[in-house]
Amino acid sequence: MKIGIIGAGLIGGTLARRWTQLGHEVSIANSRGPETLRELAKETGAKAVTVEEAAKAGEVVVVTIPQKAVPHLPKGLFANVPKDVVVIDTGNYYPVRDGSIPELEAGTPESEWVSKLLGRPVIKAFNNIFYMSLGEKGVPKGTPGRIALPIAGDPPEHRAKVIKLVEELGFDAIDVGGLADSWRQQPGTPVYTRDLDAPGVKKALAEAERSRLSEYRKKADDSLKAFLASQK
Repeated sequence: MKIGIIGAGLIGGTLARRWTQLGHEVSIANSRGPETLRELAKETGAKAVTVEEAAKAGEVVVVTIPQKAVPHLPKGLFANVPKDVVVIDTGNYYPVRDGSIPELEAGTPESEWVSKLLGRPVIKAFNNIFYMSLGEKGVPKGTPGRIALPIAGDPPEHRAKVIKLVEELGFDAIDVGGLADSWRQQPGTPVYTRDLDAPGVKKALAEAERSRLSEYRKKADDSLKAFLASQK
């Protein structure tokens, strides 16, 4: 499969490594230009391209950038990209990093906001797993305790393609349904960064309460704040 990745951070770089290992043809871009991705391209076998080229690179395009960067993507980035191309959003909103985004603070699911800005349906995936787990903990189907990942978004045929990719990476995919329910896997929710198996993920998704979204967000934001302070 041909896959484009916009964003070369921890998740983007990890997906590039894993997918090239599996034989997919990966094109990866960041905001600073292809020349800054030479080392990653050499290491992974992915092709370093511009953001515009990554958006047109294949059957699946992954947008894996901070929420604050989404409004600054080139205007009309997906205007001429075929409608059957699947767009995956791995993003998470952290006010300590992204600043305050009023729509998200008011309760709009993060990926619905991203979808509106991109002008495209998106599938929310890979947002609730730590990059090291994504890179190292994939195991064959049927392995006891296999980590499961929630997948939310529309249309169903796009979701099905992402589910297949997740399974191929060594994780069970849990079909959450439409994008309206993607809030259940946002930062701080019971399913977030816990490396749960399929029954555990289903239970955690069911336990999430929409009325507690601001509480979940604050918990995740405080955790990131503490981590960033520890790195100084």
